[in-house]
Amino acid sequence: MKKRWVLKEQGDTEIVNHLASVLGVNVNIANLLAQRNIKTFEEAKAFFRPELSHLHSPWEMKDMNEAINRIDQAIDKKEKILIYGDYDVDGTTAVALLYTFFNSSYENIDFYIPDRYDEGYGISYKGIDFAEENKFKLVIAVDCGIKAIEKIDYATKKGVDFIIADHHRPGDKIPAAAAVLDPKREDCNYPFDELSGCGVAFKIIQAYAEKHHIPFHELEKYLDLVAASIAADIVPLTGENRTLAFYGLKLINTNPRPGFEAILKYSRIERTGNNPKAKNNYIFNKELTISDLVFLIGPRINAAGRIKSGKNSVELLICDNMELATTIAEQINTLNLERRELDSTATEEALKMAQDNPKDKLKNATIAYSPDWHKGVVGIVASRLIEHYYRPTIVFTKSNGLITGSARSVKSFDIYDAIDECSDLLEHFGGHKYAAGLSIKPENFDKFISRFEEIVSNNITEEMKMPEIEIDCDLPINDINNKFYRIMRQFAPFGPNNKKPIFRTRGVYDTGFARKVGKNHLKLAVVHRQVNSYPIDAIAFQQGDKLEAVRNGKQFDICYTIEENEWNGNTNIQLNIKDINISL
Repeated sequence: MKKRWVLKEQGDTEIVNHLASVLGVNVNIANLLAQRNIKTFEEAKAFFRPELSHLHSPWEMKDMNEAINRIDQAIDKKEKILIYGDYDVDGTTAVALLYTFFNSSYENIDFYIPDRYDEGYGISYKGIDFAEENKFKLVIAVDCGIKAIEKIDYATKKGVDFIIADHHRPGDKIPAAAAVLDPKREDCNYPFDELSGCGVAFKIIQAYAEKHHIPFHELEKYLDLVAASIAADIVPLTGENRTLAFYGLKLINTNPRPGFEAILKYSRIERTGNNPKAKNNYIFNKELTISDLVFLIGPRINAAGRIKSGKNSVELLICDNMELATTIAEQINTLNLERRELDSTATEEALKMAQDNPKDKLKNATIAYSPDWHKGVVGIVASRLIEHYYRPTIVFTKSNGLITGSARSVKSFDIYDAIDECSDLLEHFGGHKYAAGLSIKPENFDKFISRFEEIVSNNITEEMKMPEIEIDCDLPINDINNKFYRIMRQFAPFGPNNKKPIFRTRGVYDTGFARKVGKNHLKLAVVHRQVNSYPIDAIAFQQGDKLEAVRNGKQFDICYTIEENEWNGNTNIQLNIKDINISL
Protein backbone atom coordinates (compact mmCIF):
# COMPACT_ATOMS: atom_id res chain seq x y z
CA MET A 1 0.00 0.00 0.00
CA LYS A 2 1.45 3.36 -1.06
CA LYS A 3 2.15 5.74 1.81
CA ARG A 4 2.18 9.51 1.94
CA TRP A 5 5.23 11.12 3.55
CA VAL A 6 4.44 14.28 5.52
CA LEU A 7 7.16 16.44 7.08
CA LYS A 8 6.06 17.84 10.43
CA GLU A 9 6.25 21.54 11.13
CA GLN A 10 9.78 22.28 12.26
CA GLY A 11 10.61 23.97 15.54
CA ASP A 12 11.11 27.71 15.72
CA THR A 13 14.74 28.40 14.73
CA GLU A 14 15.41 30.70 17.69
CA ILE A 15 14.04 28.16 20.18
CA VAL A 16 15.92 25.30 18.52
CA ASN A 17 19.24 27.15 18.65
CA HIS A 18 18.62 28.17 22.27
CA LEU A 19 17.89 24.58 23.34
CA ALA A 20 20.88 23.23 21.43
CA SER A 21 23.08 25.74 23.26
CA VAL A 22 21.78 25.39 26.83
CA LEU A 23 21.46 21.60 26.63
CA GLY A 24 24.61 20.97 24.58
CA VAL A 25 22.79 18.78 22.08
CA ASN A 26 22.61 18.36 18.32
CA VAL A 27 20.23 20.82 16.63
CA ASN A 28 18.13 17.90 15.43
CA ILE A 29 17.59 16.78 19.03
CA ALA A 30 16.73 20.39 19.93
CA ASN A 31 14.28 20.46 17.02
CA LEU A 32 12.53 17.33 18.33
CA LEU A 33 12.09 19.06 21.68
CA ALA A 34 10.76 22.25 20.11
CA GLN A 35 8.25 20.19 18.12
CA ARG A 36 6.99 18.90 21.47
CA ASN A 37 6.43 22.49 22.62
CA ILE A 38 9.50 22.48 24.87
CA LYS A 39 11.14 25.89 24.90
CA THR A 40 13.37 26.19 27.96
CA PHE A 41 16.01 24.30 29.92
CA GLU A 42 13.53 23.77 32.77
CA GLU A 43 10.87 22.33 30.45
CA ALA A 44 13.45 20.03 28.85
CA LYS A 45 14.57 18.84 32.29
CA ALA A 46 10.96 18.06 33.25
CA PHE A 47 10.53 16.16 29.98
CA PHE A 48 13.68 14.07 30.30
CA ARG A 49 13.40 13.60 34.06
CA PRO A 50 9.69 13.38 34.95
CA GLU A 51 8.95 13.66 38.66
CA LEU A 52 5.93 12.32 40.49
CA SER A 53 5.72 15.70 42.18
CA HIS A 54 4.66 17.03 38.75
CA LEU A 55 1.31 15.23 39.04
CA HIS A 56 -1.72 17.48 39.39
CA SER A 57 -3.71 17.66 42.58
CA PRO A 58 -6.56 15.13 42.42
CA TRP A 59 -8.80 17.67 44.14
CA GLU A 60 -8.87 19.72 40.93
CA MET A 61 -11.11 17.04 39.39
CA LYS A 62 -14.81 17.86 39.69
CA ASP A 63 -16.69 15.75 42.24
CA MET A 64 -13.52 14.40 43.88
CA ASN A 65 -14.59 15.77 47.27
CA GLU A 66 -17.97 14.08 46.89
CA ALA A 67 -16.32 10.80 45.85
CA ILE A 68 -13.92 10.65 48.79
CA ASN A 69 -16.61 11.70 51.28
CA ARG A 70 -18.91 8.92 50.01
CA ILE A 71 -16.09 6.34 50.31
CA ASP A 72 -15.34 7.55 53.85
CA GLN A 73 -19.02 7.28 54.72
CA ALA A 74 -19.15 3.71 53.42
CA ILE A 75 -16.06 2.69 55.40
CA ASP A 76 -17.27 4.42 58.58
CA LYS A 77 -20.64 2.63 58.35
CA LYS A 78 -18.98 -0.66 57.33
CA GLU A 79 -21.03 -0.74 54.13
CA LYS A 80 -20.16 -3.26 51.44
CA ILE A 81 -18.28 -1.67 48.53
CA LEU A 82 -18.21 -3.13 45.02
CA ILE A 83 -15.53 -2.14 42.48
CA TYR A 84 -17.13 -2.45 39.03
CA GLY A 85 -15.17 -2.21 35.79
CA ASP A 86 -15.00 -2.98 32.11
CA TYR A 87 -13.51 -6.26 30.86
CA ASP A 88 -10.60 -4.81 28.84
CA VAL A 89 -7.09 -3.91 30.02
CA ASP A 90 -8.02 -0.40 31.14
CA GLY A 91 -11.05 -1.64 33.09
CA THR A 92 -9.41 -4.65 34.71
CA THR A 93 -6.27 -2.72 35.74
CA ALA A 94 -8.48 0.01 37.25
CA VAL A 95 -10.51 -2.57 39.18
CA ALA A 96 -7.33 -4.29 40.38
CA LEU A 97 -5.87 -0.96 41.51
CA LEU A 98 -8.88 0.19 43.55
CA TYR A 99 -9.65 -3.25 44.94
CA THR A 100 -6.06 -3.90 46.09
CA PHE A 101 -5.66 -0.43 47.60
CA PHE A 102 -8.86 -0.43 49.65
CA ASN A 103 -8.77 -4.15 50.47
CA SER A 104 -5.43 -3.63 52.20
CA SER A 105 -7.23 -1.83 55.03
CA TYR A 106 -10.94 -2.58 54.50
CA GLU A 107 -12.16 -6.12 53.97
CA ASN A 108 -15.84 -5.42 53.25
CA ILE A 109 -15.10 -5.04 49.55
CA ASP A 110 -15.36 -7.07 46.35
CA PHE A 111 -15.14 -6.55 42.59
CA TYR A 112 -17.38 -7.24 39.59
CA ILE A 113 -16.60 -7.55 35.88
CA PRO A 114 -19.67 -7.72 33.58
CA ASP A 115 -19.97 -10.61 31.16
CA ARG A 116 -19.14 -9.33 27.68
CA TYR A 117 -21.86 -11.46 26.05
CA ASP A 118 -24.60 -11.58 28.64
CA GLU A 119 -24.34 -7.98 29.88
CA GLY A 120 -22.36 -6.07 27.27
CA TYR A 121 -20.14 -3.06 27.82
CA GLY A 122 -20.43 -0.81 30.85
CA ILE A 123 -22.80 -0.74 33.78
CA SER A 124 -25.52 -3.38 33.41
CA TYR A 125 -28.89 -3.92 35.04
CA LYS A 126 -27.70 -7.40 35.99
CA GLY A 127 -24.70 -5.89 37.76
CA ILE A 128 -26.93 -3.46 39.67
CA ASP A 129 -29.23 -6.32 40.67
CA PHE A 130 -26.18 -8.26 41.85
CA ALA A 131 -25.14 -5.32 44.00
CA GLU A 132 -28.62 -5.01 45.55
CA GLU A 133 -29.05 -8.74 46.15
CA ASN A 134 -25.65 -8.96 47.86
CA LYS A 135 -26.23 -5.81 49.94
CA PHE A 136 -23.55 -3.60 48.35
CA LYS A 137 -24.45 -0.04 49.24
CA LEU A 138 -21.71 1.64 47.18
CA VAL A 139 -20.45 0.75 43.71
CA ILE A 140 -17.36 2.46 42.29
CA ALA A 141 -17.56 2.08 38.49
CA VAL A 142 -14.27 2.55 36.64
CA ASP A 143 -13.63 2.99 32.90
CA CYS A 144 -17.38 3.08 32.22
CA GLY A 145 -20.64 4.70 33.28
CA ILE A 146 -20.47 8.22 31.92
CA LYS A 147 -23.55 7.60 29.73
CA ALA A 148 -25.42 5.28 32.10
CA ILE A 149 -28.22 7.76 32.84
CA GLU A 150 -31.14 5.30 33.14
CA LYS A 151 -29.06 2.65 34.88
CA ILE A 152 -27.90 5.01 37.60
CA ASP A 153 -31.53 6.07 38.14
CA TYR A 154 -32.42 2.37 38.39
CA ALA A 155 -29.63 1.81 40.94
CA THR A 156 -30.77 4.78 43.04
CA LYS A 157 -34.27 3.29 43.28
CA LYS A 158 -32.65 0.04 44.43
CA GLY A 159 -30.78 1.89 47.19
CA VAL A 160 -27.37 1.45 45.54
CA ASP A 161 -25.10 4.51 45.28
CA PHE A 162 -22.61 4.85 42.44
CA ILE A 163 -19.34 6.72 42.08
CA ILE A 164 -18.46 6.90 38.38
CA ALA A 165 -14.77 7.17 37.46
CA ASP A 166 -14.65 7.32 33.67
CA HIS A 167 -12.57 8.93 30.94
CA HIS A 168 -14.82 8.56 27.89
CA ARG A 169 -16.69 11.42 26.28
CA PRO A 170 -19.87 12.33 28.18
CA GLY A 171 -23.22 12.74 26.47
CA ASP A 172 -25.46 15.77 26.85
CA LYS A 173 -26.45 14.70 30.36
CA ILE A 174 -24.37 13.56 33.33
CA PRO A 175 -25.66 10.58 35.37
CA ALA A 176 -27.17 11.48 38.77
CA ALA A 177 -24.60 9.48 40.74
CA ALA A 178 -23.11 10.30 44.14
CA ALA A 179 -20.03 11.52 42.25
CA VAL A 180 -19.02 11.56 38.60
CA LEU A 181 -15.29 11.82 37.93
CA ASP A 182 -14.40 12.37 34.30
CA PRO A 183 -11.78 14.89 33.17
CA LYS A 184 -13.63 15.17 29.84
CA ARG A 185 -16.68 16.70 31.53
CA GLU A 186 -17.18 20.21 30.17
CA ASP A 187 -17.65 21.52 33.72
CA CYS A 188 -14.45 19.85 34.97
CA ASN A 189 -11.39 22.09 35.19
CA TYR A 190 -8.86 19.34 35.74
CA PRO A 191 -5.69 20.41 33.84
CA PHE A 192 -5.23 17.13 31.93
CA ASP A 193 -8.18 15.42 30.24
CA GLU A 194 -6.41 12.45 28.59
CA LEU A 195 -6.07 10.12 31.58
CA SER A 196 -6.86 6.45 31.08
CA GLY A 197 -9.66 4.89 33.10
CA CYS A 198 -7.05 3.41 35.44
CA GLY A 199 -5.45 6.86 35.59
CA VAL A 200 -8.72 8.29 36.96
CA ALA A 201 -8.81 5.42 39.47
CA PHE A 202 -5.29 6.37 40.55
CA LYS A 203 -6.42 9.94 41.19
CA ILE A 204 -9.03 8.52 43.60
CA ILE A 205 -6.43 6.73 45.71
CA GLN A 206 -4.16 9.77 45.47
CA ALA A 207 -6.92 11.96 46.93
CA TYR A 208 -7.86 9.37 49.56
CA ALA A 209 -4.22 9.01 50.59
CA GLU A 210 -3.79 12.78 50.94
CA LYS A 211 -6.88 13.11 53.10
CA HIS A 212 -5.86 10.22 55.34
CA HIS A 213 -2.15 11.11 55.52
CA ILE A 214 -0.95 8.00 53.67
CA PRO A 215 2.55 8.67 52.25
CA PHE A 216 2.61 8.98 48.47
CA HIS A 217 5.38 6.40 48.13
CA GLU A 218 2.85 3.76 49.24
CA LEU A 219 0.90 4.46 46.06
CA GLU A 220 3.84 3.98 43.72
CA LYS A 221 3.40 0.18 43.65
CA TYR A 222 0.19 0.69 41.64
CA LEU A 223 1.84 2.62 38.82
CA ASP A 224 2.58 -0.56 36.86
CA LEU A 225 -1.18 -1.04 36.47
CA VAL A 226 -1.56 2.56 35.31
CA ALA A 227 1.25 2.14 32.77
CA ALA A 228 -0.38 -1.00 31.33
CA SER A 229 -3.69 0.85 30.97
CA ILE A 230 -2.05 3.85 29.30
CA ALA A 231 -0.35 1.56 26.78
CA ALA A 232 -3.37 -0.60 26.00
CA ASP A 233 -5.89 2.24 25.78
CA ILE A 234 -3.64 4.23 23.43
CA VAL A 235 -4.04 7.53 25.26
CA PRO A 236 -1.59 10.40 24.55
CA LEU A 237 1.81 9.95 26.18
CA THR A 238 2.08 13.56 27.24
CA GLY A 239 1.50 15.43 30.49
CA GLU A 240 0.56 13.24 33.44
CA ASN A 241 0.40 10.13 31.29
CA ARG A 242 4.10 10.50 30.45
CA THR A 243 5.01 10.74 34.14
CA LEU A 244 2.74 7.86 35.18
CA ALA A 245 3.96 5.64 32.33
CA PHE A 246 7.63 6.51 33.00
CA TYR A 247 7.46 5.33 36.60
CA GLY A 248 5.10 2.46 35.87
CA LEU A 249 7.48 1.05 33.25
CA LYS A 250 10.40 1.39 35.62
CA LEU A 251 8.45 -0.64 38.20
CA ILE A 252 7.55 -3.38 35.71
CA ASN A 253 11.20 -3.64 34.65
CA THR A 254 12.65 -3.71 38.16
CA ASN A 255 10.00 -5.14 40.49
CA PRO A 256 7.07 -6.57 38.50
CA ARG A 257 3.96 -7.87 40.24
CA PRO A 258 3.61 -11.68 39.97
CA GLY A 259 0.77 -11.41 37.44
CA PHE A 260 2.84 -9.41 34.94
CA GLU A 261 5.92 -11.57 35.40
CA ALA A 262 3.91 -14.77 34.96
CA ILE A 263 2.23 -13.65 31.76
CA LEU A 264 5.45 -12.30 30.25
CA LYS A 265 6.93 -15.80 30.29
CA TYR A 266 4.65 -16.64 27.38
CA SER A 267 6.38 -13.90 25.36
CA ARG A 268 9.88 -15.25 26.02
CA ILE A 269 10.54 -12.49 28.53
CA GLU A 270 12.41 -14.24 31.32
CA ARG A 271 13.76 -13.07 34.66
CA THR A 272 17.54 -12.94 34.66
CA GLY A 273 17.88 -11.82 38.27
CA ASN A 274 18.82 -8.51 39.80
CA ASN A 275 21.99 -7.60 37.98
CA PRO A 276 23.78 -4.60 39.53
CA LYS A 277 25.58 -3.99 36.23
CA ALA A 278 22.38 -3.98 34.16
CA LYS A 279 20.86 -0.70 33.04
CA ASN A 280 18.59 0.61 35.82
CA ASN A 281 18.89 -2.81 37.49
CA TYR A 282 16.34 -4.34 35.08
CA ILE A 283 15.59 -7.96 35.93
CA PHE A 284 14.39 -9.21 32.53
CA ASN A 285 16.37 -10.29 29.48
CA LYS A 286 15.24 -7.09 27.74
CA GLU A 287 14.06 -3.63 28.75
CA LEU A 288 10.28 -3.54 28.40
CA THR A 289 8.75 -0.56 26.61
CA ILE A 290 5.24 0.81 26.08
CA SER A 291 5.16 -1.15 22.83
CA ASP A 292 5.84 -4.36 24.77
CA LEU A 293 2.92 -3.62 27.09
CA VAL A 294 0.71 -3.08 24.03
CA PHE A 295 1.71 -6.24 22.18
CA LEU A 296 2.84 -8.67 24.89
CA ILE A 297 0.76 -7.97 27.99
CA GLY A 298 -2.33 -6.22 26.60
CA PRO A 299 -3.65 -8.96 24.27
CA ARG A 300 -3.32 -11.64 26.94
CA ILE A 301 -5.14 -9.63 29.61
CA ASN A 302 -7.80 -8.74 27.04
CA ALA A 303 -8.17 -12.37 25.97
CA ALA A 304 -9.82 -13.38 29.24
CA GLY A 305 -12.62 -10.83 28.76
CA ARG A 306 -12.92 -11.54 25.03
CA ILE A 307 -13.23 -15.32 25.32
CA LYS A 308 -14.33 -16.12 28.88
CA SER A 309 -14.41 -13.61 31.75
CA GLY A 310 -12.44 -10.49 32.58
CA LYS A 311 -12.58 -11.63 36.21
CA ASN A 312 -9.65 -13.95 35.41
CA SER A 313 -7.54 -10.95 34.47
CA VAL A 314 -8.32 -9.14 37.72
CA GLU A 315 -7.48 -12.29 39.69
CA LEU A 316 -4.12 -12.37 37.89
CA LEU A 317 -3.39 -8.69 38.54
CA ILE A 318 -4.26 -8.75 42.27
CA CYS A 319 -2.42 -12.02 42.91
CA ASP A 320 0.60 -11.75 45.22
CA ASN A 321 1.60 -15.41 44.96
CA MET A 322 3.87 -16.38 42.07
CA GLU A 323 2.71 -20.00 41.96
CA LEU A 324 -0.96 -19.03 41.74
CA ALA A 325 -0.15 -16.25 39.24
CA THR A 326 1.60 -18.81 37.02
CA THR A 327 -1.49 -21.04 37.07
CA ILE A 328 -3.83 -18.16 36.15
CA ALA A 329 -1.41 -16.88 33.48
CA GLU A 330 -1.36 -20.32 31.85
CA GLN A 331 -5.17 -20.33 31.67
CA ILE A 332 -5.19 -16.82 30.21
CA ASN A 333 -2.51 -17.70 27.65
CA THR A 334 -4.66 -20.62 26.50
CA LEU A 335 -7.56 -18.21 26.04
CA ASN A 336 -5.26 -15.92 24.07
CA LEU A 337 -4.34 -18.77 21.71
CA GLU A 338 -8.05 -19.45 21.20
CA ARG A 339 -8.60 -15.73 20.59
CA ARG A 340 -5.89 -15.73 17.91
CA GLU A 341 -7.54 -18.60 16.08
CA LEU A 342 -10.96 -16.91 16.18
CA ASP A 343 -9.42 -13.62 15.07
CA SER A 344 -7.59 -15.25 12.15
CA THR A 345 -10.67 -17.11 10.92
CA ALA A 346 -12.94 -14.07 11.12
CA THR A 347 -10.36 -11.86 9.39
CA GLU A 348 -10.02 -14.30 6.49
CA GLU A 349 -13.80 -14.46 6.10
CA ALA A 350 -14.16 -10.65 6.27
CA LEU A 351 -11.45 -10.14 3.64
CA LYS A 352 -13.10 -12.69 1.36
CA MET A 353 -16.44 -10.87 1.73
CA ALA A 354 -14.78 -7.63 0.63
CA GLN A 355 -13.02 -9.29 -2.30
CA ASP A 356 -16.21 -11.02 -3.49
CA ASN A 357 -18.16 -7.77 -3.59
CA PRO A 358 -16.60 -5.36 -6.14
CA LYS A 359 -19.03 -2.58 -5.15
CA ASP A 360 -17.47 -2.46 -1.67
CA LYS A 361 -14.18 -1.33 -3.19
CA LEU A 362 -15.84 1.90 -4.32
CA LYS A 363 -17.11 2.79 -0.86
CA ASN A 364 -15.46 5.08 1.67
CA ALA A 365 -16.19 2.88 4.68
CA THR A 366 -15.83 -0.84 5.31
CA ILE A 367 -18.73 -2.66 6.94
CA ALA A 368 -18.43 -6.40 7.60
CA TYR A 369 -21.02 -8.59 9.32
CA SER A 370 -21.45 -12.23 10.23
CA PRO A 371 -23.69 -13.52 13.01
CA ASP A 372 -21.17 -16.31 13.58
CA TRP A 373 -18.15 -14.21 14.47
CA HIS A 374 -17.06 -14.14 18.08
CA LYS A 375 -17.96 -10.85 19.71
CA GLY A 376 -14.62 -10.73 21.47
CA VAL A 377 -12.57 -10.40 18.28
CA VAL A 378 -14.56 -7.99 16.08
CA GLY A 379 -12.44 -5.03 17.18
CA ILE A 380 -9.26 -6.86 16.24
CA VAL A 381 -10.76 -7.82 12.87
CA ALA A 382 -11.68 -4.17 12.23
CA SER A 383 -8.05 -3.18 12.81
CA ARG A 384 -6.89 -5.92 10.42
CA LEU A 385 -9.27 -4.70 7.70
CA ILE A 386 -7.88 -1.17 8.00
CA GLU A 387 -4.41 -2.61 7.31
CA HIS A 388 -5.78 -3.85 3.97
CA TYR A 389 -8.20 -1.10 2.90
CA TYR A 390 -7.31 1.89 5.09
CA ARG A 391 -10.72 3.48 5.63
CA PRO A 392 -13.16 3.80 8.56
CA THR A 393 -14.28 0.28 9.45
CA ILE A 394 -16.98 -1.38 11.55
CA VAL A 395 -17.15 -5.14 12.05
CA PHE A 396 -20.43 -6.55 13.35
CA THR A 397 -21.71 -9.79 14.81
CA LYS A 398 -24.93 -10.84 16.53
CA SER A 399 -25.30 -10.93 20.31
CA ASN A 400 -28.40 -11.18 22.51
CA GLY A 401 -30.74 -10.34 19.66
CA LEU A 402 -28.81 -7.20 18.68
CA ILE A 403 -26.22 -6.56 15.99
CA THR A 404 -23.18 -5.34 17.86
CA GLY A 405 -20.08 -3.85 16.30
CA SER A 406 -16.63 -2.51 16.96
CA ALA A 407 -15.41 0.49 14.99
CA ARG A 408 -11.88 1.59 14.11
CA SER A 409 -10.79 4.64 12.16
CA VAL A 410 -7.99 6.13 10.12
CA LYS A 411 -5.89 9.15 10.98
CA SER A 412 -7.84 12.42 11.32
CA PHE A 413 -11.28 10.87 10.81
CA ASP A 414 -13.49 11.03 13.93
CA ILE A 415 -15.48 7.81 13.81
CA TYR A 416 -17.19 8.59 17.13
CA ASP A 417 -18.76 11.72 15.64
CA ALA A 418 -19.83 9.78 12.52
CA ILE A 419 -21.55 7.15 14.66
CA ASP A 420 -23.10 9.86 16.84
CA GLU A 421 -24.86 11.24 13.74
CA CYS A 422 -26.60 7.85 13.49
CA SER A 423 -27.48 7.69 17.20
CA ASP A 424 -31.25 7.65 16.58
CA LEU A 425 -30.78 4.24 14.91
CA LEU A 426 -28.69 2.79 17.76
CA GLU A 427 -29.50 1.13 21.04
CA HIS A 428 -26.28 2.39 22.59
CA PHE A 429 -22.75 3.37 21.66
CA GLY A 430 -19.61 4.83 23.18
CA GLY A 431 -15.91 5.28 22.65
CA HIS A 432 -13.26 7.62 21.32
CA LYS A 433 -12.27 9.45 18.15
CA TYR A 434 -10.61 6.39 16.64
CA ALA A 435 -12.39 3.47 18.33
CA ALA A 436 -15.98 2.87 19.37
CA GLY A 437 -18.54 0.18 20.12
CA LEU A 438 -22.22 0.16 19.13
CA SER A 439 -25.39 -1.97 19.14
CA ILE A 440 -28.28 -1.88 16.67
CA LYS A 441 -31.63 -3.60 16.34
CA PRO A 442 -31.62 -5.83 13.23
CA GLU A 443 -34.42 -3.82 11.61
CA ASN A 444 -32.26 -0.66 11.71
CA PHE A 445 -29.07 -2.25 10.41
CA ASP A 446 -29.49 -1.51 6.68
CA LYS A 447 -30.49 2.09 7.42
CA PHE A 448 -27.39 2.48 9.56
CA ILE A 449 -25.08 1.10 6.86
CA SER A 450 -26.51 3.50 4.28
CA ARG A 451 -26.37 6.57 6.51
CA PHE A 452 -22.91 5.77 7.91
CA GLU A 453 -21.47 5.42 4.40
CA GLU A 454 -23.06 8.74 3.43
CA ILE A 455 -21.63 10.51 6.51
CA VAL A 456 -18.16 9.10 5.90
CA SER A 457 -18.30 10.03 2.21
CA ASN A 458 -19.26 13.61 3.05
CA ASN A 459 -16.49 14.08 5.60
CA ILE A 460 -13.49 12.02 4.59
CA THR A 461 -10.84 13.59 2.38
CA GLU A 462 -8.56 11.97 -0.19
CA GLU A 463 -5.59 12.56 2.10
CA MET A 464 -7.29 10.61 4.89
CA LYS A 465 -7.62 7.60 2.58
CA MET A 466 -3.87 7.12 2.24
CA PRO A 467 -1.69 5.90 5.12
CA GLU A 468 0.54 8.69 6.33
CA ILE A 469 4.08 8.60 7.66
CA GLU A 470 4.83 11.67 9.73
CA ILE A 471 8.50 12.59 9.44
CA ASP A 472 10.03 14.57 12.27
CA CYS A 473 12.96 15.97 10.31
CA ASP A 474 15.60 15.35 7.67
CA LEU A 475 18.76 13.85 9.09
CA PRO A 476 22.24 13.33 7.59
CA ILE A 477 23.52 9.80 8.24
CA ASN A 478 26.70 11.17 9.80
CA ASP A 479 24.66 12.74 12.62
CA ILE A 480 23.70 9.27 13.83
CA ASN A 481 26.10 8.14 16.54
CA ASN A 482 25.97 6.63 20.03
CA LYS A 483 25.48 10.00 21.78
CA PHE A 484 22.62 10.94 19.44
CA TYR A 485 20.94 7.58 20.06
CA ARG A 486 21.42 7.75 23.86
CA ILE A 487 19.71 11.14 24.03
CA MET A 488 16.95 10.11 21.66
CA ARG A 489 16.17 7.08 23.86
CA GLN A 490 15.39 9.48 26.69
CA PHE A 491 12.39 10.75 24.71
CA ALA A 492 10.71 7.49 25.77
CA PRO A 493 8.18 6.33 26.79
CA PHE A 494 6.87 6.63 23.24
CA GLY A 495 3.23 6.63 22.25
CA PRO A 496 0.48 8.88 20.85
CA ASN A 497 1.56 12.57 20.76
CA ASN A 498 5.11 11.48 21.61
CA LYS A 499 5.88 8.92 18.96
CA LYS A 500 9.30 7.48 18.33
CA PRO A 501 10.97 9.99 15.97
CA ILE A 502 10.92 9.13 12.29
CA PHE A 503 13.72 10.65 10.21
CA ARG A 504 14.16 11.09 6.47
CA THR A 505 17.39 10.89 4.54
CA ARG A 506 17.36 11.63 0.83
CA GLY A 507 19.76 10.32 -1.77
CA VAL A 508 21.21 7.21 -0.11
CA TYR A 509 22.76 4.20 -1.84
CA ASP A 510 23.01 0.54 -0.99
CA THR A 511 26.61 -0.56 -0.38
CA GLY A 512 26.06 -3.62 -2.56
CA PHE A 513 25.23 -6.16 0.12
CA ALA A 514 21.42 -5.86 0.15
CA ARG A 515 19.66 -9.19 0.55
CA LYS A 516 16.28 -10.64 1.40
CA VAL A 517 15.98 -12.22 4.87
CA GLY A 518 13.11 -14.04 6.54
CA LYS A 519 9.90 -14.21 4.54
CA ASN A 520 10.01 -10.79 2.91
CA HIS A 521 12.38 -8.52 4.79
CA LEU A 522 15.16 -6.43 3.29
CA LYS A 523 18.54 -6.28 5.01
CA LEU A 524 21.02 -3.70 3.73
CA ALA A 525 23.63 -1.11 4.60
CA VAL A 526 23.32 2.40 3.21
CA VAL A 527 25.65 5.33 2.62
CA HIS A 528 24.86 8.99 2.11
CA ARG A 529 27.35 10.02 -0.56
CA GLN A 530 26.28 13.65 -0.52
CA VAL A 531 27.91 14.02 2.91
CA ASN A 532 30.45 11.23 2.39
CA SER A 533 28.91 9.17 5.17
CA TYR A 534 30.02 5.89 6.66
CA PRO A 535 27.82 2.83 5.93
CA ILE A 536 25.07 2.12 8.43
CA ASP A 537 23.09 -1.10 8.79
CA ALA A 538 19.37 -1.10 8.09
CA ILE A 539 16.38 -3.44 8.08
CA ALA A 540 13.16 -2.89 6.12
CA PHE A 541 10.42 -5.27 7.27
CA GLN A 542 7.98 -6.59 4.65
CA GLN A 543 9.80 -4.71 1.87
CA GLY A 544 11.76 -7.55 0.29
CA ASP A 545 10.07 -6.80 -3.04
CA LYS A 546 12.25 -3.68 -3.31
CA LEU A 547 15.49 -5.65 -3.36
CA GLU A 548 16.20 -5.31 -7.07
CA ALA A 549 15.34 -1.61 -7.07
CA VAL A 550 17.77 -0.69 -4.26
CA ARG A 551 20.73 -2.73 -5.43
CA ASN A 552 20.84 -1.42 -9.00
CA GLY A 553 23.12 1.45 -8.01
CA LYS A 554 20.43 4.15 -8.04
CA GLN A 555 19.87 6.51 -5.16
CA PHE A 556 16.72 6.36 -3.08
CA ASP A 557 15.08 8.11 -0.13
CA ILE A 558 14.34 6.42 3.20
CA CYS A 559 12.31 7.25 6.29
CA TYR A 560 13.22 5.34 9.43
CA THR A 561 13.53 5.09 13.18
CA ILE A 562 16.83 4.44 14.93
CA GLU A 563 17.33 1.42 17.16
CA GLU A 564 19.89 -0.91 18.66
CA ASN A 565 20.38 -4.34 17.17
CA GLU A 566 21.87 -7.16 19.22
CA TRP A 567 23.36 -10.14 17.40
CA ASN A 568 25.81 -12.76 18.68
CA GLY A 569 26.62 -10.65 21.72
CA ASN A 570 27.36 -7.54 19.67
CA THR A 571 25.25 -4.38 19.75
CA ASN A 572 25.16 -1.80 17.00
CA ILE A 573 22.93 1.02 15.80
CA GLN A 574 20.70 0.22 12.84
CA LEU A 575 17.97 1.97 10.91
CA ASN A 576 14.49 0.48 10.96
CA ILE A 577 13.25 1.61 7.56
CA LYS A 578 9.52 2.35 7.46
CA ASP A 579 9.35 3.12 3.75
CA ILE A 580 11.58 3.44 0.69
CA ASN A 581 11.00 5.89 -2.13
CA ILE A 582 12.92 4.81 -5.22
CA SER A 583 14.24 7.73 -7.24
CA LEU A 584 13.32 7.71 -10.94
